[in-house]
Amino acid sequence: MGNMLEAINLQCTRGERLLFKDVSFALHGGDLLHLNGANGSGKTSLLRTLCGLSRLQGGSILWRGENIQDLREDYCAQVVYIGHQAGVKDDLTTTENLCFSSALAGVPISQDQANAALSMVGLEDYVDRPARALSQGQKRRVALARLWVSRSPLWILDEPFTALDKKASALLKERIESFLAGIGMVILTTHQEIDINARSIQHVRLDA
Repeated sequence: MGNMLEAINLQCTRGERLLFKDVSFALHGGDLLHLNGANGSGKTSLLRTLCGLSRLQGGSILWRGENIQDLREDYCAQVVYIGHQAGVKDDLTTTENLCFSSALAGVPISQDQANAALSMVGLEDYVDRPARALSQGQKRRVALARLWVSRSPLWILDEPFTALDKKASALLKERIESFLAGIGMVILTTHQEIDINARSIQHVRLDA
């Protein structure tokens, strides 16, 4: 059934406090997993662990049946992670930011490809503007433009709809649905009420 991500009995502690334990799920192509929980419940910690960016404290994460700790860079190349911070560099233009982040992810793109993606998120008039001149919502859109040039089968998105206006939110929803229809997999957190169509939708709740 296509690519598969499996999480088995994951747990995470911060200091002496247990954030979560016994978190398990399996994703196939076309699946959406919606991660819920109060602030401080460990949502971002779990997302970063699923990306391979944070050390696994308990349990195991398998990609196509292999432990991601053994796969390392090969697994990271399969994932697009967009955190709740925009993560753009103020001294670079919007185009340079997108080219830079894509190259870091192992997906080098041309300036024309970057500009086309930025146009898709409504930033066609800002391609040469330094990121420091952008609003928070525009910076968010620069980060999200990676989803229009991504070739990775797994997207992990931390509050992707934050700071987006109604039009940008609708564009992002449409892009996620198109990716899922093409048998991609998405894990996301969001406080907004967004109705996303998917082959299968799972909910995991972390309780603080």
